[in-house]
Amino acid sequence: MMVEQDKYMPDSNRIGLLTSITLLALALTRIIPSPAFNFEIQLPGFLLTFPFNINTAMGLLTACLAATGMDWLVRGHPSLNRRPTFQWWFLPTLTTFLFFVFLAEYIAVDADAPYYTTSMVGLTAISYTLFFILAVALRTSEVRLYLIIPGLFMAASLASLRILHLRLSGNWEYAWAVGIGLICIQLATGFYYWPLSPIQFGLLLIGPLYGLVSLAINLGENIPTRRAVLEPAIVTALCWGLSAFIR
Repeated sequence: MMVEQDKYMPDSNRIGLLTSITLLALALTRIIPSPAFNFEIQLPGFLLTFPFNINTAMGLLTACLAATGMDWLVRGHPSLNRRPTFQWWFLPTLTTFLFFVFLAEYIAVDADAPYYTTSMVGLTAISYTLFFILAVALRTSEVRLYLIIPGLFMAASLASLRILHLRLSGNWEYAWAVGIGLICIQLATGFYYWPLSPIQFGLLLIGPLYGLVSLAINLGENIPTRRAVLEPAIVTALCWGLSAFIR
């Protein structure tokens, strides 16, 4: 029985090494001096400025390291069967310091694993949480709209794509993911000019994201349209209602 369960768990040496190296890379971003400078691109009518420093470079390097490490970890899974591994890179790349993300993505390779459902729920929750945190962070930083839109579109599309893949038996719903991303940035564009706090801004976006993903899942599972729309509408309404009471 122990041997049967062990095949669903990653090699302890691999995941230990991967976590240690990732944590070391993150620690170095706090130690290395970080002089800042800007990349400037002059376009007709306006100037684009992108702040850059060593921490930015280390963050990108750490994200690449996490993606590479996740690929290395997953390739040791006995149920992989030469499938492409990029689908397991997304969350570890965005949450490079979370040990259990590596573990959950490894378990999610095999739908028959004992802890697959738990891993799926955890990865889904992390996807939504990351989008919410990103929306709040972008609002807090008061960056311009042309910088907010690409970030939110990528986050909404990738989160939707990953969640739908987990919930719909491994199907890649690219059209749904892109459509959800487009709707989210259209809403973000409108809300950008409202006098909202960062938490309100995040709630007004996470509600529709959750609702649209749930709608896609319900329709993909052939649930009647009225029932399929009910849960997404309720959750979106709750998030929007909650935003009215939070500053």
